[in-house]
Amino acid sequence: MRDYLQHARECYGRRTWAAAYEAFSAADQKTPLDVDDLERLATSAYLIGRDLEFERCLDRLHRAYVEAGDRPRAARSAFWLCLSLLLRGEVAQSSAWGARGQRRVEGVDCVERGYLLLPIAELQLHQDKAEAAHATAATAAATGERFRDADLTAAACHVQGRALIQQGHVVAGLGLLDETMLAVIAGELSPIMTGLMYCSVIEACREVCATHRAREWTFALSGWCEQQSEMVAFTGVCLVHRAEIMQFHGAWPEALAEACRACERAKRVGRKPPAAAFYQQAEIHRLRGECAEAEEAYRAASRSGCDPQPGLALLRMAQGRTDAASAAIRRLVTTTADRRQRARLLPAYLEIMLATGDIQEARSACGELQALAETFDADVLRATAARAHGAIELAEGDARAALGPLRCAFEVWARLDASYECARVRVLLGQACRALGDNETSALEFGAARAVFEHLGARPELMRLDTIDTRTASSQQHPLTARERDVLRLIAAGKTNKAIAAALCVSGRTIDRHVSNILNKLDVPSRAAATAYAYDHKLL
Repeated sequence: MRDYLQHARECYGRRTWAAAYEAFSAADQKTPLDVDDLERLATSAYLIGRDLEFERCLDRLHRAYVEAGDRPRAARSAFWLCLSLLLRGEVAQSSAWGARGQRRVEGVDCVERGYLLLPIAELQLHQDKAEAAHATAATAAATGERFRDADLTAAACHVQGRALIQQGHVVAGLGLLDETMLAVIAGELSPIMTGLMYCSVIEACREVCATHRAREWTFALSGWCEQQSEMVAFTGVCLVHRAEIMQFHGAWPEALAEACRACERAKRVGRKPPAAAFYQQAEIHRLRGECAEAEEAYRAASRSGCDPQPGLALLRMAQGRTDAASAAIRRLVTTTADRRQRARLLPAYLEIMLATGDIQEARSACGELQALAETFDADVLRATAARAHGAIELAEGDARAALGPLRCAFEVWARLDASYECARVRVLLGQACRALGDNETSALEFGAARAVFEHLGARPELMRLDTIDTRTASSQQHPLTARERDVLRLIAAGKTNKAIAAALCVSGRTIDRHVSNILNKLDVPSRAAATAYAYDHKLL
């Protein structure tokens, strides 16, 4: 028995969790473990993905501590059961264990009273009661500091940070998350709490598009996971986050491989693959124009509990099903109030509104995205909004006004090392330069974008570039933009500028500019002459 336990404890100390689990389990079968070794068995079980075994161990620990009269440690076991069940979505059982833990420590001044506040704060966050969550977490943090408990202090601090972010105090909230991560990377926390803090903080950073922070903490999580090759609990999430970062920086094959690994690793140990891994696979397939594969991956994400939007709407747009794309994204945007979720949806909404020609809606969404970029202090949102601003100006025929925001977008994306996004902006820059008669610069921008798209295998963007080149050849004779042709058709139908503005959902000033551009480009003196020219040259 001593040899089994000695070996188990040595494995635990080396953080070889699977070996520790097997050794402690073997020892437990011969003679029931004492509470300290049972806690080690519980931790090992959790870290190799045996969640039910983890909870069975905690239930045994709770009963053992109750029988021994150790109320605080019984409450600690109840806390972990409460939190584990809450994270799995079993709220009723979680609440029951939380209430049981609270009863164990009634009248007892102990650190466990602070721990039992954490699930309450988490529920308050889920219910959008950020102010209450912040207050609850502050009480827990004070308890952690008074008892000098690093796990409780860090966990409570991180909940305070998330509560501040939910209230709109993003910079202050991110500061508290950074403070939490100092304790994490310094190795001050227990293994389970370390993994929980990594995952929660990275997710919070992603929600407010704090890309640099998410990347930094993801790389730190990756290093921590690699030091514990037998660990399963947090590696799937780590691989998904790594895939997202790789995709952002243009390493698409590697990103797809990481997302697939996340699924395969989960299946090997009998766990459900992370739904986000399927969504990430779908996104890469969509960007590469692999529509069937993207469709299947989005469906797999949906079956696993992950909303396949907004990616699925963008896929529908790529398939030419603009009505379906528009209906889906409009439904999402009109029914979503949370600013973090809107920040995730608005870039796709802008793409689809521009594609369907709803310039007024696109301009409104662009303004909202610009405001969110300042609220979150997020360069990703700034660059996205600037690109949309430029695209809107182009759609309205003002290429000169488009250049400023497009150059701004390009500079930000280049600083963030986002090659795909840089290339998409260069396409728009090329179109703006071409509209202004600078064909040489236009060709350079198109050529640079094409090289990136070819390297990435971004077939939809290459097809779009080919379409632009075809239009360029056609426009050498009749250099009207698509929007200007729309206006010309309505002029030919006898519509006034006011009626055209109403039909195209744009301002009267915009139509005035389009009409002026049409007359200048066709070198005709009047609307009637423009109509005659259009019929003579088959532009209608």
